[in-house]
Amino acid sequence: MTPFNPATAPRDTSLQRAVLDFLAAGNRWRGSGGMFMLRDDALLAFERHATSKLSSIDELDAIATLGFRGEALPSIASVSRLTLETRSDSEPTGTRIEIAGGKLISCEEFAAARGTTITVRDLFFNVPARKKFLRSDQTELTHIAQLVTHYSLAWPGFGFSLRHAARELLDVTPVSTLKERVFQVFGGQTVEELIEIEPRRVSCFQISGFLSRPQVQKSNRNSIFLFVNRRLIRDRLLLHAISSAYHNLMPPACYPFALLFVDCDPGEVDVNVHPSKTEIRFRQSSFVHDFVRDALRETLMASRPAASAPSPSPVTAFPAAGQAAPRLPYSEFTQTMENFRFDEARSVLPAEPPPPPFTLKPETAAAPRFAFVSALPVFSGAPETAPAPLRLPVPDTHGQMPDGVLLDPPLSMGRLAELRVLGQLYESFILAAGPDGLWIIDQHVAHERILFEKHLAQQAAGAVEQQRLLMPVILQLTPAQELEYERIAADLASAGFETAPFGRRTIAVHAAPSDLGPREVEKVVFEILEVAERELRHVSVEDFRRGIAASLACRAAIKINTPLDQRKMEWLLSQLARTQCPMSCPHGRPVALRYSPRDILKAFHRI
Repeated sequence: MTPFNPATAPRDTSLQRAVLDFLAAGNRWRGSGGMFMLRDDALLAFERHATSKLSSIDELDAIATLGFRGEALPSIASVSRLTLETRSDSEPTGTRIEIAGGKLISCEEFAAARGTTITVRDLFFNVPARKKFLRSDQTELTHIAQLVTHYSLAWPGFGFSLRHAARELLDVTPVSTLKERVFQVFGGQTVEELIEIEPRRVSCFQISGFLSRPQVQKSNRNSIFLFVNRRLIRDRLLLHAISSAYHNLMPPACYPFALLFVDCDPGEVDVNVHPSKTEIRFRQSSFVHDFVRDALRETLMASRPAASAPSPSPVTAFPAAGQAAPRLPYSEFTQTMENFRFDEARSVLPAEPPPPPFTLKPETAAAPRFAFVSALPVFSGAPETAPAPLRLPVPDTHGQMPDGVLLDPPLSMGRLAELRVLGQLYESFILAAGPDGLWIIDQHVAHERILFEKHLAQQAAGAVEQQRLLMPVILQLTPAQELEYERIAADLASAGFETAPFGRRTIAVHAAPSDLGPREVEKVVFEILEVAERELRHVSVEDFRRGIAASLACRAAIKINTPLDQRKMEWLLSQLARTQCPMSCPHGRPVALRYSPRDILKAFHRI
């Protein structure tokens, strides 16, 4: 018997579809697909180790399949009531096999369409001690939905369908590209927020996929999908590589959306580290880490993604579009909290009496004391209807936009050098116009990004510009800060600080980087000591030096509420256009927001 492997499955689209039903009430799972088995193979599939994919011991180091163990199907049958129905093209009738608790109940012929259906009922009915460890139906359904969603992303050439209680949780048809599958699963707005990673190959490793702009920030890693040779994995090495690629582009507690595919020779990765096959080990772990980090970083730098306006909230989720499976909660409590609305909560709060209506009444003259005339008769006919509002046609003077204006230009900061400065808003933001819309630039974070990259370049060249202080700055240190100072004195010197001990738990700062004002020297040194005390044991020396550069840039940058003349604003934009990562400051805040021509026309009801 040849086990199913998507990499070698037939390419007939009628066979490339898997349908799964989850029936919680009966503890029942059903799965069906276009693959089929002969009668003898169907019986053999329930024998232990009968579906082994290995023909020689050398193949242990070159496993190219998903690693579904040979005893998995008989193991499931031994703790449930399982029914297998299958029919091949070469047989006139299908085969139905029923097994309960590992014992064969029946094997009979029946009329069936081509394909295979496996139904699992009463899981762990004969092992009550194990059954009590099952989670709630909602939790188990979510795990199933997540697994089906992941593999639907890994194999866009196959169709997947997941149903529960007459509800379609996932239904995707076979497509030719990964981008189409992402559109099917997550929706069109998610696709617009993603940057495609062009396939790149180094040695025997290749990477491709999608990643989000730095402005799309998640509060957890649930939106990171990692595949190695189309196998779903959770690998700390690759997760760290992704975090390193977004370092200084996103706040530390936030995570991106990433869909990454790393392909390599099977011999370069060990997939037998864990029985679940989700943990792996690379033979060249350091090389893989740097390769993934550099590939993602170069993709972000090349695309220079900008933040669109109106901007989403700092920690945002993708819109509730696409399929329902990726958004399932892990418990009924989570679902209750997501369904909770303030309007519904008002029904359980004590009702407050409505305020009295406030209306303005016209002043009336005092009624006469004596009425010498009878009142006029009151007309009781139907009230007059209000006239319909006048609808004015749009005059011809409201013409079309000039030729050459793109309504949806690429959301990139690659045309910063072409912007024309319009002015300054609140003495804090620069307004500029360009071929791709209206831009609002935060002058502080823009200057911060400029100084950050400038200082890193000077550090790498060993030529940081210094300024001598007229009077040394004397700093009193705590015992812990004194220990940290002794450890990082060389890093302070390479960053442009000239320091020396000045008595017991005291240091003197004689020189500082030229961009730093004398009043900021004390704050920056204490910030660096605090970072060293808190994180130096957990980060690399390179990351620590980038942290020093970030502190220097933040303190030395132009502050908000600072008026700038036209020439200085133009200089700021020209320098920002020359940076490698103009989209965010070293702390992850966006530098600029853009209103596209479509946003502007929509706001004025022109489209």
